[in-house]
Amino acid sequence: MEKTKGKILQFISSIGFPSYFCGLFTYFTDFMDKSLYPLRFHPIYKPLIWGGEKLREDYGKTDAPEKTGESWEISQVEDNISLVSNGFLEGKSLEEIIQIYKGELVGHRIFERFGTRFPILTKFIHSNDDLSIQVHPGDQYAALHHGENGKTEMWYILDSEKDAKLIVGFNRDINREILLEKLNNGTLKDILNYEKVSEGDVIFLPEGRIHALGPGIVLAEIQQTSDRTYRIYDWDRVGRDGKPRELHIEHALNVLDFKAHTSYKSGYRKIQNATVNLIECPYFSTQIIHFDRRLEKDYTALDCFVIYMCLSGDLDIRFAGENRTHLSKGDTILIPAVIKDLSLIPLEDSSLLEIYL
Repeated sequence: MEKTKGKILQFISSIGFPSYFCGLFTYFTDFMDKSLYPLRFHPIYKPLIWGGEKLREDYGKTDAPEKTGESWEISQVEDNISLVSNGFLEGKSLEEIIQIYKGELVGHRIFERFGTRFPILTKFIHSNDDLSIQVHPGDQYAALHHGENGKTEMWYILDSEKDAKLIVGFNRDINREILLEKLNNGTLKDILNYEKVSEGDVIFLPEGRIHALGPGIVLAEIQQTSDRTYRIYDWDRVGRDGKPRELHIEHALNVLDFKAHTSYKSGYRKIQNATVNLIECPYFSTQIIHFDRRLEKDYTALDCFVIYMCLSGDLDIRFAGENRTHLSKGDTILIPAVIKDLSLIPLEDSSLLEIYL
């Protein structure tokens, strides 16, 4: 390989290309000479008025600031792009490594569809107070009004205080006029559906579904790569600047699903030492794995990256022969598409979310 590289560099120089082309060629081929491996990223912390301390105290985020509401684990949202924290790619951004490795990293079908844009955003969230009541747009509306994709997401509840609740959907069919009336007279809560939640609950939030977290909840969130949120009501709070945070009533009215649904929790059956599907949608597929013995994973037919979010326990991931990497509670790791076979080796009873597209 080195001889071939040298001949190509000589050829580039001989035909008069500027020297920086040689530098670019060397930069990319140096990386391509090395094998991809499971990638960790520096969390992007979001101190928020409703945040708390549980991510720092219970989920290994020891460097998180006070009142951290969100830890963005893998992100390519504008101005919030994850940086690799391990291996020879340390310090490189998610965007850079997709440019270098393309389908080897994300999967060839994923690269054909999304190019260098990573399609999934993963987070850990701790709500220590009520979040704003909000809704997200779908792809078509977001593209028309903001030039970006929409935001469908899901929540997996990791921990909750006694009687902790969240808001999801309406408790009866309504319309625009009813919503505006309730907003104006301060009785919005009368038409909202409140759900008591506990560890293991799954909430799917498609475009248009009104929602908000209540206090005392820790969860993992999987969503489209987007930070587009329309706030409907924010409990009359003010932001860090002392002013009320912006609301987006007109946009919200244009995208809201005003119908009540019979169930807002996604049911599944917990099976030990097996992969159990939680949510399957066009934007992500999420599975839960509870295991206390070694499991073999074969992704030959997938042609996509895989994300693991460690919800509990300690484990090793064996890949490419005897290479290993370790995961603990609160860790997230990206398995490149080129890695087709690996072993999950628990050091104690463990659980993972497995996410791909």
